[in-house]
Amino acid sequence: MRYLEVKYSQPLKGEVKIPGSKNSSLALLPACCLADEPIILKNIPHILDIKRVFEISKDIGLGIAIKDDNVILDPTRLKNSNIDPQKASSFRASYYFVGALLYKFKRVSIGYPGGDNFGYRPIDQHISGLKALGAKFNFYTNHYVVEADELRGAEIRFDKLTFGGTVNVMLAAVRAKGTTVLYNAAKDPEIADLANLLNSMGANIKGAGTDTIHIEGVNSLKSCIHSVIPDRLIAGAFLMAAGATGGNITIKNVIPEHLESCINKLRQTNLKIDIRSDSICGYVNDRLLGINVEAGMYPEFATDFQQPLTAMLIQANGVSTIIDKVYPGRFNHCRELNKLGAKITIEDNKAIIPGKKFLVGDWVKATDVRAGICLMLAGLTAAGTTYITGIEHIERGYENIVRDFAALGADIVLYDSDAKRK
Repeated sequence: MRYLEVKYSQPLKGEVKIPGSKNSSLALLPACCLADEPIILKNIPHILDIKRVFEISKDIGLGIAIKDDNVILDPTRLKNSNIDPQKASSFRASYYFVGALLYKFKRVSIGYPGGDNFGYRPIDQHISGLKALGAKFNFYTNHYVVEADELRGAEIRFDKLTFGGTVNVMLAAVRAKGTTVLYNAAKDPEIADLANLLNSMGANIKGAGTDTIHIEGVNSLKSCIHSVIPDRLIAGAFLMAAGATGGNITIKNVIPEHLESCINKLRQTNLKIDIRSDSICGYVNDRLLGINVEAGMYPEFATDFQQPLTAMLIQANGVSTIIDKVYPGRFNHCRELNKLGAKITIEDNKAIIPGKKFLVGDWVKATDVRAGICLMLAGLTAAGTTYITGIEHIERGYENIVRDFAALGADIVLYDSDAKRK
């Protein structure tokens, strides 16, 4: 059994270099299938989800070579668009291969998306958007098939904000005939990052990062070099680690404006934030205060921040509330935190955090990436030892969480054994 052993630690202090964005990378890698020449991507994180993308890429013939910080992708070797259903279902972003492969192969067979376990996340917006471009869908027990003899531009209005749907339709529209306009599109920095890569290849995309994106289809896409933006979600989690443990952490290689909503909320808790051009320092020199938070789509406070923030707010003076408008069921971490003594109440899509509760270590389970980080932060503030299982979820988003936190002074060890619970 693999698990993390986390012990109460002194305030975390030091510097952390933030890796490339997981969510950007998961879109950028399949996007390279659209090109007619090799692409070089820099700053791709070495995490479990990326390894899974590499496995699928190799299966379909996308050439991959890694040299230092360069990932070289050669789409000239693509041979098929039949994606193993089991591999596709091991992570959610596998569906980006549909938009990326449909133009060249006219047919994509792929398994249903998997990934985090915090509630059902439909792909209806992907389906309606791709259908508007001319795609047809057939659904089977463990996979579905998307076909399109020809992709044609269209005006598409998403019924609700969808990051994944925006990415998938963008990918398909880049080489569709004519003009595509996406209304009510997701505005995340990772959407703009994808557009920057595609435009460097020769695509014609305007408005990425706003709610209206214009895409003129092109006949070919050339080679280019692109560096992935820093992971704002990891950056925010480390600032929250400083708050939870009463520490002082500087995060480097960040784009501060991508963290604006997160920084504003952290300042409300009394966490001190110093911003420089490409680094941010978070530290505690006064008592933390409870706050009210509503998590939403960018530029609102991200749903991926609410879980590590919960661990920090357990240490705050006063009651806090967190409402998640994106994934109302994303509160599995609260039930695990209650095993440590957090005494959080869950009402519909709202978590009520009393604050200033004495935590005691116990066995807990991570059910998604951010829940795992939340439990780690709680373990660092709990008396005794906290044991965290389900660490494969953490590894989906973090390359070496033990190394990074230990460098800041955390008492954390990864065990890979058949040891029994104590």
